Amino acid sequence: MEWQQILGFYHTARTGSFTKAAHRVFRTQSALSQQVKALEKELGCLLFERIGKRRLRLTLAGEKLLRFAEDLLERQEALKEELETAAGQKTGRLRIAAPFTTLYHLLPHPLKKYVEAFPDVRLTLLDNPQTKVIDLVKNGDVDFGVVLASAVPEDVQSFGWLSVKTVLIVPQGHQLCRPAKVTVQDMADYPLIVPPNTPEYPMRARLERLFHAQRRPLHIIMESSNVELSSLYVEMGFGLCFAMIAPDVLPIAHRKLAFIPLDHYFRPDRVSVIVRKTCVMTPIKEAFITTLLGDSSSPPGETFLWDAP
Repeated sequence: MEWQQILGFYHTARTGSFTKAAHRVFRTQSALSQQVKALEKELGCLLFERIGKRRLRLTLAGEKLLRFAEDLLERQEALKEELETAAGQKTGRLRIAAPFTTLYHLLPHPLKKYVEAFPDVRLTLLDNPQTKVIDLVKNGDVDFGVVLASAVPEDVQSFGWLSVKTVLIVPQGHQLCRPAKVTVQDMADYPLIVPPNTPEYPMRARLERLFHAQRRPLHIIMESSNVELSSLYVEMGFGLCFAMIAPDVLPIAHRKLAFIPLDHYFRPDRVSVIVRKTCVMTPIKEAFITTLLGDSSSPPGETFLWDAP
């Protein structure tokens, strides 16, 4: 089993195509196909099921080899970083995925500190919904993801970062700004701005269940996955919206809004950083976690998130 064979197999498995994988390893399609066949002959088992002329599907043996290849490639990258660190070089690659609001509000300050300390680290940031972030981490496409603790699956490792709570956003001076707890019956009397009805935004499903249990319909006037956009329309008097608040992190735009706690309906949550359980924590990765979790110098204010931070 040779390194180039493992690399060729890995990219073929990840792309599901000999043609696409060949471009990544700088081989011809036919040369890569022969490489994989030689690997199958050496191991004495099929690694792919050939479905038609172009479709490939991993066999059980192929899935096991893919896990081995992923671990090997990750360790190879980690070894390279450790050797560079030992030689006094703070270099390497760091890939982070998070939803837009997290990238916009929560990460700039700690990332600025990190980049100042590690200017030679190749940093890549990906803007994706929470469900996609989890998939990217599990598949090894990124080193870290930032999601809500309530969404973290059991097969990844997580580091708790910021506490968040659910609120109703209303214009300043609104009738619902009162000492008594706001109820579903109260909210049902107003037009609401809610996230899209897709798996990427679980807040929508939670709202649907909450209102259905009280036999009240959601009066939806607008769908938006962006809290900045939603809060603008709230200020205009277009409707009310929901968000999750991470207190004392970064200020949001200066709008005339009020934030009504909904703790009696929604449990508090946390923003968490997730990694694969098999991830090798190299010095630059450990430094990122230390910078992020140890960062307490952000200016006071409030950051607003959908349930996908």
